Amino acid sequence: MAVPTLDEYQIGWICALPIELAAAQEMLDENFGAPEEQDNSDTNIYTLGRIGRHLVAIACLGGQYGMTSATTVANNMMRTFSKSLRVGLMVGIGGGIPSATHDVRLGDIVISYPTGTCGGVVQHDLGKVGEGGKFVRTGSLNSPPRLLLAAVNQMRAKALGEDPLYPSYIQQAVQRNTRTRRNFDRPNQQMDRLFQIRYEHPLNAATCDGCLDEWEVKRENRDDNEPQPHYGIIASGNVVIKHGILREQLWKETEALCFEMEAAGLMQDFPCLVIRGICDYADSHKNEKWQGYAALAAASYAKELLSYVPYGQVSQEKLVAEISMTISQQLRSLNSATDKIEQKINMDRLKIADGAAFDSSNRG
Repeated sequence: MAVPTLDEYQIGWICALPIELAAAQEMLDENFGAPEEQDNSDTNIYTLGRIGRHLVAIACLGGQYGMTSATTVANNMMRTFSKSLRVGLMVGIGGGIPSATHDVRLGDIVISYPTGTCGGVVQHDLGKVGEGGKFVRTGSLNSPPRLLLAAVNQMRAKALGEDPLYPSYIQQAVQRNTRTRRNFDRPNQQMDRLFQIRYEHPLNAATCDGCLDEWEVKRENRDDNEPQPHYGIIASGNVVIKHGILREQLWKETEALCFEMEAAGLMQDFPCLVIRGICDYADSHKNEKWQGYAALAAASYAKELLSYVPYGQVSQEKLVAEISMTISQQLRSLNSATDKIEQKINMDRLKIADGAAFDSSNRG
C-alpha cells in the first residue's frame, strides 16, 4: 500500500501525556510514522497511521497540559490537515467520580455523551457567582459529532448481545513485549481502593498500603476485571482535582462521571468525542500506578469505536477547518453587534444627559 497523502487523513486523535500517545500508537494497524512535511506554522509532532480503513493523525500536547495547550494542538492540526480533517477524538486518562448511580472504578472508561441540556462536556471552573453566593456555570459546549455518537450507540447496542472487542485489544498490546507488559498491564485489583471523602491520604506515603481499612468504601466484586464503559458528562477544567470533598461538591453541581483538563478547550471548534480511562478517584489518594492501563483502555475503546464509523460517511462531515472558520466569523459578528448595541446605549445616555443639562439651565 502506498503511503497516504496528508489530504487523506480525516480523523484527528489528540492526547496529552506520553503514556497516552504510546497507548494510541499501540492501536494502529499500520504505522506510517511522522509526515515528511507539514504546515510551516504547525509545531505538532504527528504519528500517522491506519485503524481499519480509517487514516488517523495522532498528536500529543507538547509538555504543557490544560485547555490552552489542547486548543493550540487542535489549531495546528487544522492547518496541516485543512483539506481532510473532519472529526476528532480526545483520548486519555481522567479522574473518576464514583456515585450511587455510576459504579465508576479504576480502569473503567468514560465517554462524553449528551445528557439533558449538556452536550457531554462541561467546564467546571467557568461561571459567575449568582444569588445567595452560589456558583453558576455560564456558556455551553458543543456536543460530539453526530457520526461519532451514532457509532457509540451502535457499539452500545452490540455489547448487549456480544462481547466487546476492546478487551482483546488491551491484551494484545500488553502481551506484545516485556516493555508493554511493564507499562500497560492491569495493576492488582487490591490496588483499587476507594475511601470516604473525608479521609485524607497519609502525608508522604507513596501508596495506600498504610491507609486505614475502616475508611474504605466497600463495593461488590465484579464478575470480571474488564473495563466497564460509562456514558455521560465529563467535567473539564484547568486545575487538577485531588480532594474527595471537592470531588463530591462538583459532582452534585455537574453530575459528571470524571474530571479531565483538556476537552473544554476543544469542543467549540474541534468536533470531537472525549474518551477517558479512569486512573484515580480525584482525591488525595491519587497516584500514577493505574495510568498506563487506563490510557490503554481508553485507546482500545477508541479503536473499536472506529470500526462502527462507516468509512464513506466520514467524508460527508464538514471540514473541521471550515467549522472553526464559521465559528470565528459568528464570534466576530456577535462582537460587532455587541459593540453597536453598546454604542447606541452610550448615545442614548448622552442625549439624556444633554437634555438634563438644558432643562436645568432653563429652570435656573
